[in-house]
Amino acid sequence: MLTLESIQSIAAISGDLSNITAPPFVLATQSTVEFPAYWAEHTSHFLAPASEPDPAKRALLVLRWYLTSLKNQQYGGRDEKEGVKKPLNAFLGELFLASWDSEESTTRLVSEQVSHHPPVTACCLWNEEKGIRAEGYTRQEITFSGSVNVKQIGHAILHLDTYDEDYLIPLPNVKVKGILSGTLYPELYGQYHIVSSSGFVAEIDFSGKGFLSGKKNGVDATLYREDDKNNPLFTVSGQWNYQIMIQEGDGGAEIEAIDVRSLASTPMLVDSLEEQDDWESRKVWAGVIAALNEGDMQKTVDEKSKVEEAQRELRKMEESKGVKWEPLFFKSTTGDPVFERLKQSGQGLQSDKTVGVWKFDRERWEKGVEKPFHGTLRPEDGQL
Repeated sequence: MLTLESIQSIAAISGDLSNITAPPFVLATQSTVEFPAYWAEHTSHFLAPASEPDPAKRALLVLRWYLTSLKNQQYGGRDEKEGVKKPLNAFLGELFLASWDSEESTTRLVSEQVSHHPPVTACCLWNEEKGIRAEGYTRQEITFSGSVNVKQIGHAILHLDTYDEDYLIPLPNVKVKGILSGTLYPELYGQYHIVSSSGFVAEIDFSGKGFLSGKKNGVDATLYREDDKNNPLFTVSGQWNYQIMIQEGDGGAEIEAIDVRSLASTPMLVDSLEEQDDWESRKVWAGVIAALNEGDMQKTVDEKSKVEEAQRELRKMEESKGVKWEPLFFKSTTGDPVFERLKQSGQGLQSDKTVGVWKFDRERWEKGVEKPFHGTLRPEDGQL
């Protein structure tokens, strides 16, 4: 529960909060670069579309994966009673590498902070054996106006090798509510579409609890052929942090009821701190994470300042020497043909706000990049 003083300090902040140094009591013990891992938390759901021969059911399984990944993603993996915490601001070049073993195959994640001003995180999640990958990037614009508003700029593409099929995956905007009560919780809002190259569309409507009506974390979705919107093949309803129900047609026979609170998580495999590269997220922020877990707010500030000051010095050094930082595993491009083919009316890349369209450099990954990733350069050194 937040104290009155902490609520007042949050309410006093205005403007774009993306790069604001948040007070330590609202910080999470993980960085923004780690959050793409929640897409793989229920690995069987992520992999399921790759082995479904029916295209309509494949589209439904993609929708199911998307919705069941939201709860822990929005709460940062914590119990809802702990509320929402602000992730650590990822620094330029920060990396998070992880894997999940299941069904005699391995799902891998590479996530990298490819820009700091503006803050952009790019990621690629894939399973070679199953022939599935999700690749995307996001910039978060965070503002305060009674609630904390997180606007996401970017998108993801899910690709299935066997069917040569693509899905345009939206990144929903978030409102963090409960400032006055001191118990923060996320609400997703607005309408979004998962569009498939096979001709199916999942239309998702997020809604929240108002003053007099509505339910917290509500979601309703319909899946239909893109040329037959008025005849849904499947409908989904419920709360994305509690239970969702999948039905045939427009509210017909129940296909599946999912309690997202009890879904088993596939263990995530991450190298030990000793084995991690100096630029990997948990190693760099180890002092901050330890201080937060100990409840030592002064130590949290001190440890966090070490990393942030070093990064500021590194940027100054690059500027003075005319050096431009180059991401390790991602490249900035000028367009995305898949996005252009699948986008809905009114959608645009907004690549000017994300310093381009970010794509995974698969060739470089497959060639192998040995540790240390950046030679003798360390993120806390503050010098080239």
